[in-house]
Amino acid sequence: MLEILLVEDSPGDVRLTIEAFRVANRSVHMSVASDGTEAIAFLRREGKHTVAPRPNLILLDLNLPRMDGREVLAKIKEDAGLKTIPTVILTTSRAQQDITRSYQLQANCYLCKPVQLDAFENLVKSINDFWLTKVELPARFAPAP
Repeated sequence: MLEILLVEDSPGDVRLTIEAFRVANRSVHMSVASDGTEAIAFLRREGKHTVAPRPNLILLDLNLPRMDGREVLAKIKEDAGLKTIPTVILTTSRAQQDITRSYQLQANCYLCKPVQLDAFENLVKSINDFWLTKVELPARFAPAP
């Protein structure tokens, strides 16, 4: 089973993403964090997330309540135990400053959410085909160096 952490505050985008992955790959289990603070707690297995699975991939929106996606990305990439988890920015922002900043913070890639349903489904299929099929991912429970 492949584990994905979706960090997204829009219930509609959450439903759409889960459904698109269900079609693209039935062996994906998706956990959802609705804000940046919850995402970090999930990844660090704190509070109600003590038995949270370590994700193979993180899909991270930038515009989040409590702690925005840029702050989440910075915390992930500065944490030796988390920084090897590929982190894909999946957001509506096409602002060059967001794209540049995300890569400065070591995002693995930056994708803009398309508005059209079929285009979004194709994007999710592409994410699945590349990140969950072709890419060699680090072992989920490998100790940090």
